[in-house]
Amino acid sequence: QVQLVESGGGLVQPGGSLRLSCATSGFTFVNYAMSWYRQASGKQRELVATIFTGVTTNYADSVKGRFTISRDNAKRAVYLPMNSLKPEDTAVYYCNKKLPSFPNWGQGTQVTVSS
Repeated sequence: QVQLVESGGGLVQPGGSLRLSCATSGFTFVNYAMSWYRQASGKQRELVATIFTGVTTNYADSVKGRFTISRDNAKRAVYLPMNSLKPEDTAVYYCNKKLPSFPNWGQGTQVTVSS
């Protein structure tokens, strides 16, 4: 059973920072590219960032230069430090492997950026 558990979200002011974490189990983590997704209220889930099995990363244009995806294979974990947060970053953030995603989505972690 694949398990994905996101944490680290919260309420921050514009310009603030948060670091999201994703703890995983139930699959061979080291063999998969991993991604962060987000879903704002009333909108489709969108891809935020991907880290491959090496060091290569990809980012959505909307977060490039502000977010940094990383992974720790020993801990089977993925991280997303987020800086210079904007109100439009408000969403529930999820982790999963690069497409095709596992069907076992976690509960996500809420990020709210507001003054």
